[in-house]
Amino acid sequence: MARIAETLTLRNTLAAGIVLMLLGDFMFALNDALGKWLVVTFSVGQILFVRSIGSFFVLAPMIARNGPGKLFSRERPVLQVLRAFITALETSLFYAAVVYLPLADVMSFYMAGPIYVAVLSHFFLGEHVGWRRWSAILVGFVGVLIILKPGSAGLGVGSLIALAGSLAFAILIVMTRMLRGVSDTSLVTWQTVASLIAGGIMAVRAWAPATALDIGAMLLLGVVACIAHLLITRALKLAPASMLAPLHYTLLLWAAVFGLIFFGDVPGPRTLVGAVIVVLAGLFIFHRQKVVDTVPPETVPKGVN
Repeated sequence: MARIAETLTLRNTLAAGIVLMLLGDFMFALNDALGKWLVVTFSVGQILFVRSIGSFFVLAPMIARNGPGKLFSRERPVLQVLRAFITALETSLFYAAVVYLPLADVMSFYMAGPIYVAVLSHFFLGEHVGWRRWSAILVGFVGVLIILKPGSAGLGVGSLIALAGSLAFAILIVMTRMLRGVSDTSLVTWQTVASLIAGGIMAVRAWAPATALDIGAMLLLGVVACIAHLLITRALKLAPASMLAPLHYTLLLWAAVFGLIFFGDVPGPRTLVGAVIVVLAGLFIFHRQKVVDTVPPETVPKGVN
């Protein structure tokens, strides 16, 4: 009976992790759709500034509970500052990209994040990447090229911004891995402060009059994004990352749905084909990482990663 109860508890915990991950991704997609609606009227800097204030509605109680002193960590302070501003840059690039492209197109670029992370982890974290994952990385890059639509007409501004944003996102993930000893509250708080500063600087000459509804929507943007981050963080504590990571691709589905409902955007054939290639390559990378992480090193022949 004790073993059955333990098994049921484990299953319930894993199920809770899956539900929280799906809910977190849904809220991130909702945040992205709301952001795309706002950038039609307001500058990226103004949205980033007010959005950051909204995030503190969620962060303030957590900071008060843990104590402000917990926000300061001596672990690699320069890297912490750099990570905070990379976060502000990545968010700004995302909002700039959705000015030019449908949500699904922008999200397709971001789905290549795991592919970039695998490359960056090899060079900056010393993680070994074998020929199978290198092959998947190359296939993933082909998918990105298909979405980019290179040709005689040149690359679109929106595509280049989205590509830069997805690379910044991958760098952010690697930096976060390097700062595993720093609390989530500290990391999120300082990245929010950096976004507040960067948004304020960018908005100085691009501040547009806003109604109470507009300000409320921008504040809501910060609240939704912060809650989504916390949901995903909690999910990763309840279930293995290898189980939850593939669920992150539901962002692409929600981006297509919200883009169609709110903006009438329909992904083109090239975007769909490229997105499928990128997702399949990313899933294979997740699979190989899970195999390498679970099989004892002495039983894995050299170079099979």
